[in-house]
Amino acid sequence: MAAKIPPTPWYAKFGNAAQIASAVVAIFGFAAILFQINELRSNSRATSARQTYLGYMDMAFKNPSFAEPDMQKIRAAGNDERIRYEMFVNYFLYACEEAMISLDAKKAWHDACEYDLKFHLAFLCEKLKDEPDYLATYNRVTQELVKSAMARYGVAAPDCKMRKS
Repeated sequence: MAAKIPPTPWYAKFGNAAQIASAVVAIFGFAAILFQINELRSNSRATSARQTYLGYMDMAFKNPSFAEPDMQKIRAAGNDERIRYEMFVNYFLYACEEAMISLDAKKAWHDACEYDLKFHLAFLCEKLKDEPDYLATYNRVTQELVKSAMARYGVAAPDCKMRKS
């Protein structure tokens, strides 16, 4: 005599469906968490880029002689002033790099940076003449910004003067 198998209760029939539904919900939840982490990373980077650019603007406000430099005066002032100006330009390039990479409206940021960059092209030309690898410390976007601005304004060695406006 074979043992009689008891009938399956109604709720057991839905057990597999519940497990599948739980797995699907877990996958969507995990995807939502990954999306949220990515958004937080993007927002954090954008905030950092804005803060860096605001730092540059503050420096430009406090040092107007660096924002629109007279290279002869900077050279005449001595090595300390030249180093301060070089650090100003380095910070400016870094701020532009961060803004162009991290923020939306990349063309607008490119144009804004190029506008300020024209005041520093003579210095950058001389720097590149003395140290050809100088721009290698920056991202490709920044390297292209400097090179295109130099071509646009006709700044080239050996005299490093702006030929176009």
